[in-house]
Amino acid sequence: MADPRFIMVGGFLGAGKTTTVARLARHFMSQGSKVAIVTNDQAADLVDTHSLRSQGFDVGEVAGACFCCNFNELTATVERLSADERPDVVLAEPVGSCTDLVATVIRPLTHIYGQPFDVRPYGVLIKPSHGLKILGGSAGQDARSGFSPKAAYIFEKQIEEADFVIINRIDELTPDQIARLCALLEEKFPGRPIVRMSARTGDGFSTLVEFLGQQGEFGRRVMELDYDVYAEGEAELGWLNSNIRVTGTNEFALDTLLTDVIRRLKQSLGEVNAETAHLKTIGLWEGFYGVANLVSSFTEPELSLPSHCQVKQAQLVVNARVAIDPAVLESLVRKDVDAACAAVGARAEFLALQSLRPGRPVPTHRIVEPVGM
Repeated sequence: MADPRFIMVGGFLGAGKTTTVARLARHFMSQGSKVAIVTNDQAADLVDTHSLRSQGFDVGEVAGACFCCNFNELTATVERLSADERPDVVLAEPVGSCTDLVATVIRPLTHIYGQPFDVRPYGVLIKPSHGLKILGGSAGQDARSGFSPKAAYIFEKQIEEADFVIINRIDELTPDQIARLCALLEEKFPGRPIVRMSARTGDGFSTLVEFLGQQGEFGRRVMELDYDVYAEGEAELGWLNSNIRVTGTNEFALDTLLTDVIRRLKQSLGEVNAETAHLKTIGLWEGFYGVANLVSSFTEPELSLPSHCQVKQAQLVVNARVAIDPAVLESLVRKDVDAACAAVGARAEFLALQSLRPGRPVPTHRIVEPVGM
């Protein structure tokens, strides 16, 4: 039997990794392949995991640390997903603020992990607005950029180690903007292959599949990384995951609730000048689900997956990645979720909530020296 294909899709928070992973999963399943997905977060109750499972995918979650710092849990999760039937394809979505994945995940999988994988090229997604600001040199100058210089450092390091780069959301760009971003990438990362794609519409998706069809030795771009700057960049973000039971006296539109939660949070965070890296919420009830999100301080809330349903009860999961003290973020989330629920005649009961700053990355393995590749 052929070794399972291992495909990791990287990229900063809000780049569109989950939408891309879902589209890839549907593609491989349509070809008759068994697909397993592994998501990753610093805390439990990840919107992406709920969203992918709601779409019918086989999903395992590595929570509590990034893949690199919890490598053994990554491999154990893959093995649990393989318990009934070995997958043909494993799709992995790392934490959006994580880098150095070639040295700490791809190389250890190839040279330490006992089970063989057919490791495919490592692609990193970039959100065009972030790429234009950071690669164009304006990150940290625009208060609405959503990126400090230390966060921008992580963003650029993610691209530096990639086998190829994926410019996402091309459906929102003009030809001149696409050309400008490609020129910036070529200037800073000469010769790096570029895929132009919209994960939402599927435009350019066949090119991504073509890149991932390549076989060979990947993970060659081991880089120098200042772990102090990396740790400080991650620690600038307040990280919050929450799980809430919503109960209404009468039926309410689930999609209205989801978008209102994100809208209120955007306004509250803007009032305290807190830069948003990503906000996401999913509502679930008896087979129905909807997702709303905000991918930066300077964009509008989006209902990315509408549920089109009226409910009297729902499970609400809210994730927030914001440059703010986690305690303040928790207070704002509680306030705005309560207010949004009250607006539709419902009551919110917080069942679980975790708010934190990511700790310093301490990889389980880090292979930077030549290993016969």
